[in-house]
Amino acid sequence: MKVAVLPDAAMMIVHLITKNGHEYLSSTNIGEETLRNKDPYDESDFDESLPPFTMTGEKTLVGNKYTTNESPSGVRGRLSLFDRIITESEAAIIIGEPPKDYKHMYNLLNELILFSCVSCSNHHKLVVSLLKKKNIPILEVAYPTTRDEIISMIKRVDDFLKNLETRKGLYNDDNLSVDLKRKVNKVPLDELKNIIKEVEKN
Repeated sequence: MKVAVLPDAAMMIVHLITKNGHEYLSSTNIGEETLRNKDPYDESDFDESLPPFTMTGEKTLVGNKYTTNESPSGVRGRLSLFDRIITESEAAIIIGEPPKDYKHMYNLLNELILFSCVSCSNHHKLVVSLLKKKNIPILEVAYPTTRDEIISMIKRVDDFLKNLETRKGLYNDDNLSVDLKRKVNKVPLDELKNIIKEVEKN
């Protein structure tokens, strides 16, 4: 099956897709082997025969079908780049947003290679929404913040991919919100009022 990963090119997930016999769908048509062999510091390694370098003329306008012309051109351009993912994906794995107080486990370059990055938040939310409308199997996992969470995420993604043929709908065991952040349990209003009353008494 063709599997999309958001954020795109998160190597932690890409390897599991190919290992389980599925096809990794990339916005740039770059496969796992190319990603592994690429020197991230050598700009001459960019293959100008692949998107976005080959996106000229009408190819740059494809994203217009997903949004209105009032949307920023950067959002529409990214949607054009992700058109293949939106139209061809048969399953998707979405990594949530890191928490606000997140302390990096690795240096920035390693985290970008392992988990990639959202780039443009508006574009990312639109792609997620469009994939969900397709009713394909989707696994949403919280952004891992510890070694144990990384291990747990890998196990869950691997299990999802091994049983992909029988999967249906959205799997959100981490209880992520629409913004792909962990939901925080809030204090009920009545309880808050009681706390305020107790403070006022003292």
